[in-house]
Amino acid sequence: MQSVTVELEAASTMELVNALSTIATELASREAPESAAACLELTETLVAASDKQESALAAFIGRVDATKEQARWGYPSTQAWLRSRLGMRDNRAKERLTLARQRRRLPQVAEQLAAGELSYGYAVTVADSVSRLDDHDCAEAEATLLGFVDQGFSAGKVAAFGRRIRDLIAERDDTEDAPDEDSRRGYDKSWLTTTRSLDGGRYVKGWLNPEDAAIWDGTLAPLAKPAGLDDRRDLPERTAAALSSVLSGGHKASKVTVICDLDTLTGGNAPARLTDGTPIPAAQARRIALAAGVSPLLLGRGNTPLYLGYRERFASAAQRQVLETLYSSCAVRGCEVPGTLCEVDHVHGWALGRSPTDIDQLALTCGWHNRFKHTNPDQIQIGKDHDGRYVYRLLPPADARGPATGTGPPGSIGPPDNPALDWAA
Repeated sequence: MQSVTVELEAASTMELVNALSTIATELASREAPESAAACLELTETLVAASDKQESALAAFIGRVDATKEQARWGYPSTQAWLRSRLGMRDNRAKERLTLARQRRRLPQVAEQLAAGELSYGYAVTVADSVSRLDDHDCAEAEATLLGFVDQGFSAGKVAAFGRRIRDLIAERDDTEDAPDEDSRRGYDKSWLTTTRSLDGGRYVKGWLNPEDAAIWDGTLAPLAKPAGLDDRRDLPERTAAALSSVLSGGHKASKVTVICDLDTLTGGNAPARLTDGTPIPAAQARRIALAAGVSPLLLGRGNTPLYLGYRERFASAAQRQVLETLYSSCAVRGCEVPGTLCEVDHVHGWALGRSPTDIDQLALTCGWHNRFKHTNPDQIQIGKDHDGRYVYRLLPPADARGPATGTGPPGSIGPPDNPALDWAA
């Protein structure tokens, strides 16, 4: 039996977490007391302590999410990290991420959760209810929902109030609004609006009339189904992946063209551009030139076109069919994006068509990991399983690896080893 001695005020956060882990290990190894009354009391005490731990966990996850630290380790999102690395079920991962993101906007909830005056269940209920509100309405909603908690309503009932929180705030303040612009638009014609975000992404909002909705459902619904029991993505994630697959045409070449100098593609710093003149940094141009559906137009001296990506660069329909049979999901271990929604990846890279598009040199990777692989080649270990399929293993960032093993110091959060895989040298 290990002993634990910690001076609480002097201990670092890491020392406290390690002490808690040691105590939890010892507690888990013990049999439950014979007395049912004692077990009831112990359960209530332990759950209250666990709720306080959730407060600290929300702070840790929030810092990881805000700094995008998980991307350095090869995970496309914080939720993917929680699912794949920490083994959380999708609903629990979403709950914890929502609480972590809303914690800053919910000072009363954060304070009461940390003090043990509010349960984790109530905290995540309030956080989920305010996640789509602006800061002003968020403050109003926090006070309103905590008022329901004080009145003794269950977490389920508070969640029901949360689903109509805008109406509750308007009723309380007597500020019912006129129908919004979307409602005034009517429902006869389909419409979509998109807004570019600061990081280059897009927010999409819209409405589909019944006819267009039927086309949407008939096209995307089959692709958005879970790939199997291990597919833990939620429906919005699967739908976005399905839409991206349809828009890009899968393995087919699209009309997207990146115009760049030969020196840029081979390591130079001169920026590239899209056909509409949008500038693209050299490093990004090299990365997206490797993506399925993008053709690089190379220019020599005097802007003379030298090369436009050949169709042979892309896998044929027959080759993709074989790959989808071999790869039920992304080749990156732990990634659950179905193979049908993945891109064809040239395992050893592709440049100027010199790398053959042969079936034994191809694998399937999701779009995010395809880009990550070519941007961070030192964090991908390529091997094969016993059936000859390529398996990509994520490695920790260079600054987090141990000198001996290269996979991180003791206690690091690098990907765990799997002895069932036969890694290639």
